[in-house]
Amino acid sequence: MAIAHVQTPRRHRLRFMAGQRVRLTFGHSLSAELAVASCPCEDRHLEFHVRKRPGNAFADHVFERLEVGEPVRVDGPYGDFVLDPTSTRPILLVAFGTGFAPIKSLIEHAMARDVAETLHLYWISDEGDHYLNNLCRSWTDALDNFHYTPLVADAAKSTPALQQITQDHPDLSGFDIYAAGPEAFLTSVKKYLRDNKFPENQLVTNRVD
Repeated sequence: MAIAHVQTPRRHRLRFMAGQRVRLTFGHSLSAELAVASCPCEDRHLEFHVRKRPGNAFADHVFERLEVGEPVRVDGPYGDFVLDPTSTRPILLVAFGTGFAPIKSLIEHAMARDVAETLHLYWISDEGDHYLNNLCRSWTDALDNFHYTPLVADAAKSTPALQQITQDHPDLSGFDIYAAGPEAFLTSVKKYLRDNKFPENQLVTNRVD
């Protein structure tokens, strides 16, 4: 995993909402859409999480050839994976793998704006790769209203991990849930919550492969 930092010009700050994504382009055609992992309050200092993938030219460039100060084009923002500004319900955040990137942006924004009574992050990984585990634990230590539970499961077979959520919170109806990860994971989340009678209008999802 690489954590890439992009700094914008002072006169061209990126105005975005927590949870949105942008398209990054190196050169003329080497591009990828990535979730912004940083808080909108840091509109000049953008953070992105890039996983090394065999045959992925964009990831290969980031890991093998990217140089400090290299120019990159930023297009966007895009997407509606954003906090509901009208809701005062406590928030559950469920991430799988690099789905943590947009979730991290939501958490930092919620902390900065104090928009939720409580936040509980469930970060699921198929290999126990919680690559910013220490950051999440530091939030737990520093904040009374933040809770963190790392879990291990396969994306398509995440029901045992999801059961931890209902063990911790038997009545989910009073929460807003934000889930981000690959399609197989989101399918499992939707089915599990549907089976547990969770209101569909209180679930917001974001596909992150």
